[in-house]
Amino acid sequence: MLNVSSNVQSPSKSPKSSRPTPVVDVEQAEAALVEHYPRLVRLAYLVLPPSLGRNRRVLTAHALTQRALPRSRRTGEAAVPGQRGGGGEGDGARALGDPAYAYVRLQVLCGSLDAGLPLRWNSWPRRAQLPPLLPHVRGLRLFPRSGGADELALDQRLSALSGAARAAYVLRGLEGLDDDGVCTVLAAAGCDDPEDALDEADGVEARYELLGSPEFDPCSLQARPTDLMRRRQHMKAAGIAAVAVLVCGALLGLPGDGWGPDGAAAPPYAQNPAGQAALDPGQLTTASAGAWKRSARTDFSVWPARGDLVGDKGLLRRALAVWARPGESVQVSATPGTAAGAPPGPARLLYAGEVDSARVVLLYDGLRIVRYAEPKEGTGGAALDFARVDGATGTEANAVVVDRADGNIRYLTAPWIKSAAVQDLLKPAAGATALHRSADGVTDPFAGPVQSGACTSWNALRLRESSGAVRMSTDLGELVPAHLTAGRPQAPREATPAEWSKSACSLATVRSHGVRSVNSWTYARQVLPEANGAADWVCTRADTWRGEGSRILAQFQTSDGPAGAVAAKAEDSPACGSRDPKVLAGVLWKSRAGAWYLLGAGSKNVTSVTASGGERAVGNVLAARTERSTKARLTGRLADGTKVTTLR
Repeated sequence: MLNVSSNVQSPSKSPKSSRPTPVVDVEQAEAALVEHYPRLVRLAYLVLPPSLGRNRRVLTAHALTQRALPRSRRTGEAAVPGQRGGGGEGDGARALGDPAYAYVRLQVLCGSLDAGLPLRWNSWPRRAQLPPLLPHVRGLRLFPRSGGADELALDQRLSALSGAARAAYVLRGLEGLDDDGVCTVLAAAGCDDPEDALDEADGVEARYELLGSPEFDPCSLQARPTDLMRRRQHMKAAGIAAVAVLVCGALLGLPGDGWGPDGAAAPPYAQNPAGQAALDPGQLTTASAGAWKRSARTDFSVWPARGDLVGDKGLLRRALAVWARPGESVQVSATPGTAAGAPPGPARLLYAGEVDSARVVLLYDGLRIVRYAEPKEGTGGAALDFARVDGATGTEANAVVVDRADGNIRYLTAPWIKSAAVQDLLKPAAGATALHRSADGVTDPFAGPVQSGACTSWNALRLRESSGAVRMSTDLGELVPAHLTAGRPQAPREATPAEWSKSACSLATVRSHGVRSVNSWTYARQVLPEANGAADWVCTRADTWRGEGSRILAQFQTSDGPAGAVAAKAEDSPACGSRDPKVLAGVLWKSRAGAWYLLGAGSKNVTSVTASGGERAVGNVLAARTERSTKARLTGRLADGTKVTTLR
């Protein structure tokens, strides 16, 4: 005999708690479950939390009901609670007086209440809290037939109740139990306070007749397909994953060098000739030391391989393997718009050597510069950086970052560079400081541009080429420095430090943005009112390697003031560039005497400037007396009447 009466605790207020507990035979419980299966499934469906969704509620209700029988063939006992009104008619009334039915109903109720409990991290979930394994319907969503507005309103009100309160409402309405009977069943199901559950259920209108609606019948169902496109994608992904697992398992079982030679790379996933060639250090291409002198091109393809570790096949193999399959411990970074995938074929070796506390390898695949770095001891903490350099020529291929440490930078310079120097753009009169380079072309470390706090200095790299030309570039947090130019967008020229002295700090806004070059253009000069001197209007345009994502700033710079103030800015605009060399911007400016003016300026092709307040000036500059709170808009006109709006 399986005595379950010890789990059935009647509250002290119940007058029926002293009745003897009937004995339940397992065969009787099975017969009761089969006979009253629709009623039990409906009860489970109503008590289950609506947050599960109608499809899962249906499947869970059937699963809980089918698991209600004890696992063994022994017998058990169950309490039969009192019925509301003391009796009834029909199958429902007969079921309420059946101890076998009471037993299976209690098991269904316990499972339904368990399913509504929250999952906790410090304990194993109960079986009812997990999605049911059976029954399982593949490719279909099942849910009861839709009812009317009354059924929907009742379902919404029940969803706001706790699981015990929903059970109390359903036991009253569907099972016809009185309050003592409800308390008996809830206590047996493990409810801590059945009376509170009854009180909470009293807050819902007693529309018990609606509980028998098809809306709550999990045995009369409608079927609809699941998301077909998502199912197809999941099946395809599962098939690919299965094939990948089989292939990886086969490869791991093959004899060979294992993972060790590849360092921090992930396990190999493919064996094909092109992929193997790209990972073979012996297939790396190199240029001869004087190739750049004979070539019509000056780009990364004519850089010779330099460094004291160019013959270290183990290091080169690890670099190529990590490039193709970076492991979880590898720190990977890429400039915006740069692919971080494996090389399409054998790459070109630019550098391999020890720099400070790391071993560094620089590679070039025709589109990207790739930097691999690992500690001198071991391969833990390896780093892999990608930078897009397609179409880089001349100045854009003059230098590559080989190491960063403690805010300092080291560059590997091109073979055609004769000398290097560092120039603080904020102090153009101070001149440049010579920068020593090793025989391999690696510079000594020097402080990079300011990254946070006050902008008190901005170091740029000045390189003198074998032709005598001096080029200036600056670090923006990427492998390849950005080329600095000045002048009209249609014909930019090499910049001087003085031309960037008041715009240098604005370069911080385009850091780590994939910038290829930045041009500074003084598009207008304006004499300020009240003999306050003059001001320059400067447009800086940062173009990217990927083409899109350009950033433009219009700045107002007084002759005797510090860094300029940003008057307007825009992104992904052709303004201030070779395609659309025009710009218009305005600011509110306060004179030394305290008067406020609206100042505006356009490029030289602007023939008139008009403010929204009606002020108009012939030419490309405007100065109008105004108030501090003024929010004016400017428009300009070209000689042919074309309208020009402010930069935005």
